[in-house]
Amino acid sequence: MFIQWLRVNRIASFLLTVLRLYLGVKWIQAGWEKISSGHFDASGFMMGAIKQVSGAHPAVQPWWGDFLREFALPNAGIFNVLIPWGEFLVGLGLLLGMFTSLAVFMGLTMNFAYLFSGTTSVNPQMVLVGMIVLASGANAGRIGLDHWVRTYLEIKFSKKEASAAPLSHSA
Repeated sequence: MFIQWLRVNRIASFLLTVLRLYLGVKWIQAGWEKISSGHFDASGFMMGAIKQVSGAHPAVQPWWGDFLREFALPNAGIFNVLIPWGEFLVGLGLLLGMFTSLAVFMGLTMNFAYLFSGTTSVNPQMVLVGMIVLASGANAGRIGLDHWVRTYLEIKFSKKEASAAPLSHSA
């Protein structure tokens, strides 16, 4: 019932816009800080996470530590570009309300990667808000560019389908 309300209610779209903008600002700030510094390096963070794999109750699960050690750390240069630009683009998508579901999904993916790496910070809060925005579907982008993009695509594809439909011949 609550999810249905989130997905269709006009008042919910206003509340979702506030949540979406909050997340967008957080992601843009995080990404821009890394981009503008010009020297973001995730390898220290990754090595710190790998150190948290040991012990009776590790903060980082061994499978994630293996991923970081065997794949992420050797490819830190790629992650040094993907992380700041990913954060920035997620924020931009959420602020503009464009490709909102994709943006929030990618933001959640990054939040979980940070949580898997043993850090909390604002990530649990952003996961909670992000899940609400994701569960609301298209209503989260109703007050944003998603509405216009969706309308444009529906018109464009309905014209293509109409022109591609076979003509029936009457005898």
